[in-house]
Amino acid sequence: MPVVESAVVVAVEPAVAFAVAQTQGEVRLRWDPFIAGQRFLDGATRPGKGVRTLTRHRSGLSMVSEYVSYRPPTSTGMQMVRGPWFFERLAAGWRFAPHDGGGTLATWRYSFACRPAWLAPVAEKVGTAVLGRDIRRRIDGFARGCADPVVLAAARANLAAERPDGERDAAA
Repeated sequence: MPVVESAVVVAVEPAVAFAVAQTQGEVRLRWDPFIAGQRFLDGATRPGKGVRTLTRHRSGLSMVSEYVSYRPPTSTGMQMVRGPWFFERLAAGWRFAPHDGGGTLATWRYSFACRPAWLAPVAEKVGTAVLGRDIRRRIDGFARGCADPVVLAAARANLAAERPDGERDAAA
């Protein structure tokens, strides 16, 4: 299964970097060039393991994905539940770790498989190039978000509302 990965060091601590990656709505659109829109499904109001989202890519394609892991402030993982016909599988993992020189090393990885089987060898080569470009653009946007005062204020507000167990305080 092909894998594409990109990494960047940002000048914020891992908890803030993780919170930036989980921003939603207009704040998310400030930094994430991948999406044209995203919303929680099934009555969810925040990310967490088992939560599903509907994401619309800027190209118009859309997918429903589900958080398969949610471990603030170190990692999150998602898998496609329903999406474009040419993906048999699509998964993403984002990791956030303290960087030796300060800040956070953010590493994002996508793995995927294409269909139909007879087209997969060619489609996966094209997919590696396209998703590789997208993940680099997306992580560059994330780095800009980690320096954007509006994005940082929203991320820090969300972080302040979180309890140590990753759940949101009822008053927030």
